[in-house]
Amino acid sequence: MDRRELRRAWDELAEPYASSRRADSDDAALIDDLLESIPSGATVLDVGCGDGRRTLANLAGVDRIGLDLSRRQLELAADAVPEARLLQGELTALPLAANAVDAITAYHTVFHVPRAEHPAVYAEFARVLRPGGRLLMTGSSGRYETVRDDWLGSGRAMFFSTPGPRRTRGALERAGFELDWERTVDDPLGSSVPFVMATYRGE
Repeated sequence: MDRRELRRAWDELAEPYASSRRADSDDAALIDDLLESIPSGATVLDVGCGDGRRTLANLAGVDRIGLDLSRRQLELAADAVPEARLLQGELTALPLAANAVDAITAYHTVFHVPRAEHPAVYAEFARVLRPGGRLLMTGSSGRYETVRDDWLGSGRAMFFSTPGPRRTRGALERAGFELDWERTVDDPLGSSVPFVMATYRGE
């Protein structure tokens, strides 16, 4: 799927996807670990914020920025988290200045980008993070690149791509990140999902 197809798919999947996830799931609970590791009032970028009712809404006590490829998702996020700043854009070219944020959350997001472009995504994360900034993201459980037809019974296809856990760790380290921990939690869609917390060490 090219970016236009992916954006259209997410526009049409916005409501079905929102109904499939919960704000109190095990993966959402990891946000508490992130918030405990950053200053009160820090700026946090939630990439792939979707409708905003899970990750973005749970980022309490910080200056929130939500980014998504889908305009429809951002419309839903504006209703759910009206105090957040919302941006439309892509992970490989974040519409933010360098050293702009203290932390990034990337839930169920990077694996919708072709795996060949994941290093560029992590380089963008490093660019906008301040040295010492934190990253909390869904990791990689396997190596695959596929399009799933009729995803969530929506009639729409969705693209997934990941290079595997070893290459994901390596790409993060080359971008300047040091892994703090890796954990596997239950996902509301019925599977177990790996998550990574990392610190950007800067140049």
